[in-house]
Amino acid sequence: MLYRRTDSGAQQDGHEGPAGRVAPAGPPAGAAVVVGSFAMDGGQWFERHRHEHHQLAWAGRGVLAVRAVGSTWVLPPSMALWIPAGTRHATGAAGPALFRSLYFLPGRCPVGWSAPTVVGVSPLLRELICYLADDTLTAAARERAEAVVLDQLRPVSVATVQAPMPRDPRARRVAEALRADPADGRTLAEWGARVGASGRTLARAFVADTGMPYGQWRTRVRLQAAMPLLAGGATVAAVAARVGYASPSAFVAAFRRAVGVPPGVYFAP
Repeated sequence: MLYRRTDSGAQQDGHEGPAGRVAPAGPPAGAAVVVGSFAMDGGQWFERHRHEHHQLAWAGRGVLAVRAVGSTWVLPPSMALWIPAGTRHATGAAGPALFRSLYFLPGRCPVGWSAPTVVGVSPLLRELICYLADDTLTAAARERAEAVVLDQLRPVSVATVQAPMPRDPRARRVAEALRADPADGRTLAEWGARVGASGRTLARAFVADTGMPYGQWRTRVRLQAAMPLLAGGATVAAVAARVGYASPSAFVAAFRRAVGVPPGVYFAP
């Protein structure tokens, strides 16, 4: 399926939105790459779906989240995610965002990545996406721009920030409270007094249900909460304090360990 550009929301542009599938519109004549544009509200998600075409998911404004193959990617405007054709995925936004996707005809696309792949969005690629959103381009102009887009698709080495929810009901109550207030610094023993379990029991539940110790899980929740704030232009110092770090340097170190690059690189324009 291919999608025509529009800024009036998912229900009019052929994407599978919360209300289900909408009939897709046709691509411009001769197009091998089509841009779909969707204004998203905070907390809005497009339910799990798949495309017959490769997709490059990108937010020109705000922060995009993509869930696929058991992972969640949190993507500022400097990053996009290549989603191979046929891959089931869901897309959402933590805050207001402009979600712009490129859809590639597999038969005319030389990119052979078989798994979701993070791509850096250079200033040139950003401009090309906006350029290709113009349905009035001539076939020759579109073909030239599409060739440059393909040349600009370069993987970057960043890790996903995952924090799966525990199944144990007591640990889940702790997890939900920390998602609501990631700066909460209570120990597991203190949480246990609140939810009716010992700190040791909660620690075992987090490892068993999430695959990581509680401290590591809490770090990832804090980093997830920090992403939209950093993308919105907040300073590292302000974000560090907001999500529970005693100093900006401690936050930057945690971010780099989890993601692979410091915030300044991840959110570089």
